[in-house]
Amino acid sequence: MNLPAMSHVLSLHRLFKPGCKVRFPIVADDNREMIRQLNMVDLNQKDADGVEIPSRALHVIGPDKTIKLSFLYPAATGRNMDEVVRAVESLQTTANFKVATPVNWKPGEPVVISPSVSNEEAKVLFPQGYDTVDLPSKQQYLLFTNL
Repeated sequence: MNLPAMSHVLSLHRLFKPGCKVRFPIVADDNREMIRQLNMVDLNQKDADGVEIPSRALHVIGPDKTIKLSFLYPAATGRNMDEVVRAVESLQTTANFKVATPVNWKPGEPVVISPSVSNEEAKVLFPQGYDTVDLPSKQQYLLFTNL
């Protein structure tokens, strides 16, 4: 079903509490030009009229107006909002500190100090200390710290 732009506004009213402000853009692509240009049409999924259903995309755009993260789900696959929130928290953390977050990381868990940070700089940036993980050869591999 091709939804007009107004249906997006009505959907927001059903989804959120009265007075809630949506602080991100909602885009309606009534004529499907955008999804075709971006190759976001799921050719294997069609609506009752035989029209291809768009894949569902989610883009996180940073303060510098660049895309920091994109998820593209087939129309038949549900989105994992816990993973979206986790990824946004990771983006915020890594934007503020010289760190990376490991797989399945959650706020409050250890992060990896960026490999570009020397041990001397790590002592200054992370005065709470850090743990070193070495390779079997005893070569330093990763530095973990808590923020």
